[in-house]
Amino acid sequence: MLEDTHSNKKMKLSRSDIRLQMRQRRRELDPGQQSEMSLALCSQIANSPLFRYSTHIACYLPNDGEIDLRPLIERALDMGKRCYLPVLSPLYHNRLWFAPYHRESRIVYNRFGIPEPVTKWGKMRQPWSLDLILMPLVAFDTDGNRLGMGGGYYDRTLAYLTRRHHWCKPRLLGTAYDFQRVESLPHETWDIPLQGVATESGIFEVKGEG
Repeated sequence: MLEDTHSNKKMKLSRSDIRLQMRQRRRELDPGQQSEMSLALCSQIANSPLFRYSTHIACYLPNDGEIDLRPLIERALDMGKRCYLPVLSPLYHNRLWFAPYHRESRIVYNRFGIPEPVTKWGKMRQPWSLDLILMPLVAFDTDGNRLGMGGGYYDRTLAYLTRRHHWCKPRLLGTAYDFQRVESLPHETWDIPLQGVATESGIFEVKGEG
């Protein structure tokens, strides 16, 4: 639930309403606020064991006001880690593959206006070969439910995790501003839960996760 600031009463909102509110709040941040909170978020992740013990890490380049991971990507590359960015699959119109990303990577924009590195398809990675995926989101709750942009690309790409009880790679960590946390999100059976969410104020582990 989100709080209606006009009536000071809590009200249940649909996924579409929550998405609209949160995207608007992200866009209202000035560049200074965005930079300060992004640096704090990247520091939280960089100091976590989950990041330190991961070698192959999927990140993203910010779009539509998303919190910026570029300082963390720079740190990961300096540490010798391998970084990847999500790209639209050439074989399945509603799935993601992950392309290697380097400082010299050439970037293009896909049909949604999201930046992707240009690389040969043979160098793409499937999600199960990654250690950690840092996932953008529009809203989240402490049960690990994530509200994305509505396309369902991550959920379909990671659906295989619901059928696995062992070797459940990669670990999934959402990234967001702290204000994107809500008390409870309406969710669907196909939604893939996160193991935790990182914000500028800390890393929230999902209830029941070890």
